[in-house]
Amino acid sequence: MKDIVNRFFSYVSFDTQSSETTHCTPSTDGQMTFAKHLAEELSIVGLEDVKVSEFGYVTATIPATTNKPVPTIGFIAHMDTSPDYSGRNVRPRIVRNYKGGDIELSVAPQVVMKVADFPELLHYKGQDIIVADSDTLLGADDKAGIAAIVSAASYLINNKNLEHGKIRICFTPDEEIGEGADHFDVNDFGAEWAYTVDGGEIGELEYETFNAAAAVVTFYGRNVHPGSAYHKMRNSMRLASTFIGLLPRHETPEHTQDYEGFYHLIQMNGTVETTVLKYIIRDFRTDRFNDRKREMEHLVNKLNAEYGEGTVKLEMRDQYYNMREKIEPVMHIVELAKQAMRECGVEPKTVPVRGGTDGARLSFMGLPTPNLFAGGVNFHGRYEFLPVNSLQKAAEVVAKIALLVPNMKQQ
Repeated sequence: MKDIVNRFFSYVSFDTQSSETTHCTPSTDGQMTFAKHLAEELSIVGLEDVKVSEFGYVTATIPATTNKPVPTIGFIAHMDTSPDYSGRNVRPRIVRNYKGGDIELSVAPQVVMKVADFPELLHYKGQDIIVADSDTLLGADDKAGIAAIVSAASYLINNKNLEHGKIRICFTPDEEIGEGADHFDVNDFGAEWAYTVDGGEIGELEYETFNAAAAVVTFYGRNVHPGSAYHKMRNSMRLASTFIGLLPRHETPEHTQDYEGFYHLIQMNGTVETTVLKYIIRDFRTDRFNDRKREMEHLVNKLNAEYGEGTVKLEMRDQYYNMREKIEPVMHIVELAKQAMRECGVEPKTVPVRGGTDGARLSFMGLPTPNLFAGGVNFHGRYEFLPVNSLQKAAEVVAKIALLVPNMKQQ
C-alpha cells in the first residue's frame, strides 16, 4: 500500500497538462519528461524492451512465465492531465480514516469539498483519501492508472513463480485532447486485446462510449459606429447567442445522464465583427448522433438564409465512435475483467463511458480495449480525490487479469 501511494505521489509531481494549441505530439514538454522518467522506472522494475518513441509513447514488456500458447494482452494509461485545469505544483495529502463530512482543501482562500455537493464522498467513510490543495487538480486521471499498472507489473516481475503470458504496457500522451491514439502502433504493440486503466470509481468496467464530434461555429458580423448603426451593424455576438438559444436547452451535460447525449459549448470568443463557438457533440446511439450533427447544420443554414449566405460557417469533424461495436464480438475479455474484480473482492459495475478514452479509438484500430477503474473521483478540477483502497484494488485487478489469462477458455 505504501509503495503504490509513494509511486502515485511521485507521478503527480510532474506537470503533464496537455495543450490543444501547440499542434505537437506530445503537446507539452512535461509529458516527454514524464515519459523518460517512467521508462527509467520500468527498466529498474525489470520490464524488458522499454522504449520511448519520438512522440512520447512509453512501451514495455513483462515476459511470459509459461510455455502455454497464451494470448498477449496489454494495459494502457495516459500521462497527460486535463488542459482545463492546472497540474503544476500539485501538493497531494492524505485524509486519514475519513470520518465523513466536508473536507477543507485549503485555508487561504478557503475551499471546501462539501458532502452536499459531492455525496459520493460518504462511500469512502473510514478509508484514507488522497486530495490536493485547491489551486490544482490532483492528477488521478490518469496517474492513478499508471501507478496501478506499474505496481502490478512490479508484483508480477518479483513473483516469477506466478504463471502468466506475455504482457505489453503502453503509456500514451495527449489523451485529454483526443489525440492519445494518433501515433499508437497497434502492430508493434502486438497484443490480442488490451485494457485502459482510466476509469473512475472502484468497480467501474466500461465497454461503451459516446460517438463524438467536435464543431466550430463562426459568426461574421459588420461593425460600424454605434451612433450610426441603424440597419447597418450586424453584431456577431448577438447572432451567436441566437444560435445557442436555438439548440435544445436541456440537452447539455448538466441536464443529462446515463445514455443521454448532449451538445456542449466548451468555448466562446467574440467581438462585434467575429464570434467563434466551440462545441462537442455526444451520443451513444449512431442514429441520434447523426441527428445531432444534422441539427447543427440545419441551424447554420437557417441563420444563413435569414442573414445572408456566409454569415455563419460550420466546421465539424468526428472524433471517435462507440467502441461497443468492436467489443461485443469479444465479450470474453469483459467477462475476464469481471471475474478478476470479483476474485479481488470488487463488485464490477458495468457503466457507459460519458467521456473519451483511448480505448474507443484503439478498438476501431483493431485492438479491442475496454476500460477498467483507476479509482479516482471528480476528475478535471480541484475537487478530484482518490481513495487509497481503490488505487490498491486497481493494481490487484490488473495483476489478477494477467494471472487468469493462461487458464481462460479459448475463444
